[in-house]
Amino acid sequence: MKFIQDYKEGDRVFDIYLCKFKQSAVTKNGKPYENVILQDKTGTIDAKIWDPNSAGIADFDTLDYIEVYGEVNSFQGANQINVKRVRRCEEGEYDPANYLPVSKKNIEEMYGELLSYIKKMENPYIKKLMESFFVEDQEFIKAFKTSSAAKSVHHGFVGGLLEHTLSVTNLCNFYASAYPILKWDLLIAVAMLHDIGKTRELSLFPENDYTDEGQLLGHIVIGSEMIGEKIAKIPGFPKKVAGEIKHCILAHHGEYEYGSPKKPAIVEAVALNFADNTDAKMETFMELLEGTRETGWLGYNRLFESNVKATEM
Repeated sequence: MKFIQDYKEGDRVFDIYLCKFKQSAVTKNGKPYENVILQDKTGTIDAKIWDPNSAGIADFDTLDYIEVYGEVNSFQGANQINVKRVRRCEEGEYDPANYLPVSKKNIEEMYGELLSYIKKMENPYIKKLMESFFVEDQEFIKAFKTSSAAKSVHHGFVGGLLEHTLSVTNLCNFYASAYPILKWDLLIAVAMLHDIGKTRELSLFPENDYTDEGQLLGHIVIGSEMIGEKIAKIPGFPKKVAGEIKHCILAHHGEYEYGSPKKPAIVEAVALNFADNTDAKMETFMELLEGTRETGWLGYNRLFESNVKATEM
């Protein structure tokens, strides 16, 4: 198939894409048309169906895979597809991997690296808690491997939650070696657990949108509740350790204005906050640079609260 990022103005389109968005609209002259956003793993492109009642336009809905025939034109400096014909495709006609943004890293290799940290833990209660999630809970494991870390901003792709979690865990492992005051088992555990609530906050791809639970509670509270549920099933789990783990989860965004119910009160929570913030911002900047071929000033970015610049290599 030809991917969206490879299209140029004037190209013919005849391939299958995921319908990310569909909305009926009316022109200034009162003529109905359809606004559509098509997606593959390389990105999205706007499309217009100017004659939705044409015999060549079959019925389809958002999140359907559709075969599109049309041509690429330019509108306000961006590519857009003028759709002439479309039909809804059946399962087996397409490979979902071609349509969803996926981590560039190997999912199973990343997960294996994450599991290696659990094997090194010495605190039997913390180790059992980690195994209850990452070894024994098959439903959780499946969701954790395939979830994104965000709807947008950073790691918004299949495997993004795993990739982000591993990066944060690796940073915390470094912090623990540099600052002996940090309790290794506790810090590594909360690094691995800090965003588990996102498996319930966000639906899986292709939707990758907020669930009702995510809208009402958010991943920080959800994650703390998930941990509490597992701890309740481990006989004799120390109350002090349980409190420290949940505090780190509740404080990992660092500031109230960033959605953190608590501010860091123990050193492991401080380290987790720094590691999470570091990986999120570095990934955001990398994704920003990957999305442009320009060098020089790129304009204001709300996450960095600054004009940002792409430097030449």
